[in-house]
Amino acid sequence: MSATTSTDPGVGRRSPRERLLEAAGELFYAEGVQSVGIDRVIERAGVAKASLYSTFGSKEELVRAYLDERHARVVARLRAAVDAVDPADPVARILAVFDAQAEIFRGPHFHGCAFTAAAAEAPRDGRINEAARAYRREIRELFTELATEAGAPDPPLLGSQLQLLYDGGAASANLDRDPSIAGPVRDAARVLIAASLGR
Repeated sequence: MSATTSTDPGVGRRSPRERLLEAAGELFYAEGVQSVGIDRVIERAGVAKASLYSTFGSKEELVRAYLDERHARVVARLRAAVDAVDPADPVARILAVFDAQAEIFRGPHFHGCAFTAAAAEAPRDGRINEAARAYRREIRELFTELATEAGAPDPPLLGSQLQLLYDGGAASANLDRDPSIAGPVRDAARVLIAASLGR
């Protein structure tokens, strides 16, 4: 349902920026950044075209803002999953990231990694690619931090290897339409961690 016809009493209280980001998030993720025009985002958000340009300045900046918002949301979800695990079990804390990812795979609107999809359609040195790299860097840093806590002899290496599994799992779950791939991905992560820790 579009924002212009919504019966949600909260819609009118949301700023044009919030409404544009929500509409952009829904459309860009489901259909792709390049295939969705500005007019569709504006219509879904129920705002004037001037609001988009006064708030973001360009479609590229809107895409960047959409990716930044998604970045913050995904990382917060992963860190919350990690924080829910006893610090005395650092291996389980690493695996919690994959458990959180498995929940995303099972979602009814899962379409793969938003950052991979957006970067594939964008100029290599533009703002969109920059946002994708920032997200990937933080995921790698999270895995490296957890690998350090687990006592890995080379945390950056293990962090990078775990990120490869994380990325590959998302690609497989999307391309094969198979959320159950999360199980083998988690198993592979456990084997990789054990090998790194010499267990």
